[in-house]
Amino acid sequence: MYCSPELPSYDSFDEYPVYEGDDLGITYSPEATTFKLWSPAAEQARVLIYDDDGKDLEAEPLQTLDMTREDGVWSYRLAGDQLGKYYVYQIMQGGRWLAEAPDLYARAVGTNGKRAQIIDLSDTDPAGWENDRRPSAKSPTDIVIYELHLRDVSVHESSGNPYPGKFLGLTQVGTTTENGLSTGLDHIKELGVTHVHLLPAFDFASLDESPHAPLGFNWGYDPLNYNVPEGSYATDASDGRVRIREFKQMVQALHNAGIGVIMDVVYNHTGPTEDSPFNLLVPGYYYRQNPDGTFSDASACGNETASERPMVRSFIRESVKYWAKEYHVDGFRFDLMGIHDTETMNAVAADLKAIDPSIFVYGEGWTASGSPLPDSLRALKANVPDLIDVAAFSDDLRDGLKGSVFEHKEQGFVSGAMGRAESVKFGVVAAGQHPQIDYPAVNYSNAPWAPEPIQCINYVSCHDNHTLWDRLEISNGGDSEADRERMHRLSLAVVLTSQGVPFLHAGSELLRTKYGEENSYKSPDSINAIDWTRKETYSTTLKYVQDLIKLRKAHPAFRMPTNAAVQANLSFMDTQDEQLIAYRIQDGPGDEWSDIVVVYNAHRKPISFDLPDGNYQAVVYDDRVDQEGIGPVLAGSVRVPALSCMVLK
Repeated sequence: MYCSPELPSYDSFDEYPVYEGDDLGITYSPEATTFKLWSPAAEQARVLIYDDDGKDLEAEPLQTLDMTREDGVWSYRLAGDQLGKYYVYQIMQGGRWLAEAPDLYARAVGTNGKRAQIIDLSDTDPAGWENDRRPSAKSPTDIVIYELHLRDVSVHESSGNPYPGKFLGLTQVGTTTENGLSTGLDHIKELGVTHVHLLPAFDFASLDESPHAPLGFNWGYDPLNYNVPEGSYATDASDGRVRIREFKQMVQALHNAGIGVIMDVVYNHTGPTEDSPFNLLVPGYYYRQNPDGTFSDASACGNETASERPMVRSFIRESVKYWAKEYHVDGFRFDLMGIHDTETMNAVAADLKAIDPSIFVYGEGWTASGSPLPDSLRALKANVPDLIDVAAFSDDLRDGLKGSVFEHKEQGFVSGAMGRAESVKFGVVAAGQHPQIDYPAVNYSNAPWAPEPIQCINYVSCHDNHTLWDRLEISNGGDSEADRERMHRLSLAVVLTSQGVPFLHAGSELLRTKYGEENSYKSPDSINAIDWTRKETYSTTLKYVQDLIKLRKAHPAFRMPTNAAVQANLSFMDTQDEQLIAYRIQDGPGDEWSDIVVVYNAHRKPISFDLPDGNYQAVVYDDRVDQEGIGPVLAGSVRVPALSCMVLK
């Protein structure tokens, strides 16, 4: 390793000094701007000031300022008001200057994120921002999540939205289809979900933000600048203040509608690797390496970040705290959370709970490939017991309901497969300990992994893989559309009546289709956009889902906050039938209904089911939900319609 004699040398990244301050990046005032860069092994470092936002990467800098080093941190204080100017850092290592890179801690950037911008954050607050408040939730099990891509919600011609594909698209009220059906924000509010989970909305690399660039699409799982909103969703990507203000306006509008905002965050890898800002400014440090020195790749995207290293952990913690404080974000979903170490995830959750106890953290408890970090240290689904206030997705329930996402024609419980009942029951008790679960018969987990229901995210579909409607057509194309719609409703009914935290893919209430496309991460709007005319076509399923959400909200028995309560109050009834699941909730904590019976019938025909002793009233029957009651009082044996959920009180 080359090192200048006047600078310290390091034999490993473990020897790098750790900076304990919270002022990396810039500190702005009208009198001066201070720049700070942590890069212990750099031989020299400089900051370059530009007038150009990055559209012209050949532009000459206004100033080139040599930084001074103290204990691994390079700094420069530039006198005068620099508001609105752009800047990058550059370091020398091995005797040569590496390429320019934006500040890792940048709060604002110009077009395509190539240059950071000096701004006054107080200038970005919309009117009334100081009065913006998070929606309250006593327990995470009170949450109903709606996973949404920003562009999808407003870009279809049927949305009637004046800001298609933009942050401001989610601020608009009164948007409708030609036939007057609500779209966008109004639809989400009417549906009744409590939180919108936004696919990556930080600055990502794949889309050209230039004003006249062809419109593109991407999910955004290729991070560039972690602490900056994505420019393609703003009305002006060149001025960093615009995207910040419009993101805040979006959060404010959702909060005004009583809806929380969850950010999908991708700290597990970066978009670029060798020429990423992290690697250009602190070569190698932010990434894990294989024994031969090459980049390890648990993300299957070319690299994986080393969250166990102190300054990587610090970066992630500071970043989520920044989004929570500056943007009032209500939750974070960690992409490929299994790449991160459990210590980092626990620190993240503790930091956020200290800001607001209602902030919710969850993620994917798996990786895309192997990692050098030992399994025992990673935030995998099996290690959820080592996590505090962090939840994970239940792929057990997902694939138990519809079949493996990797075997497209495989069927699940709702679509005709045998041997899936135990996986569904495992989802009903939120992946927790329960004496009536036969764990060896669960598809992926031979033991409970969620100590409490708040740590289990139950779902049947998301942005990844086929939509639920498309999947049922692939696996059950021989069934009638009416039966497939019943399977679809039954799937969502299981999710919404199970313990844990329910998660819905946006548009699933409209039987959303992507026309058979499995991996639509860069497919055009014609594939990805939500077609709001489906509200009219599939109004029965829409109302069914809407009413199930109301049912869940009204009855705490479906959202018990502790595993002890689930064990004490929920018991399964022995149906002797792999396609018929029934359970009973008695004296659910805080619920006015003292005795609830839930039956899932996956048969393609009605089934007779013997009720416990007593009189019961159906509140969910076939395609209807009515908390006041449906039909006559029942006793003895009841008829459960084909491919349906039945709930009785």
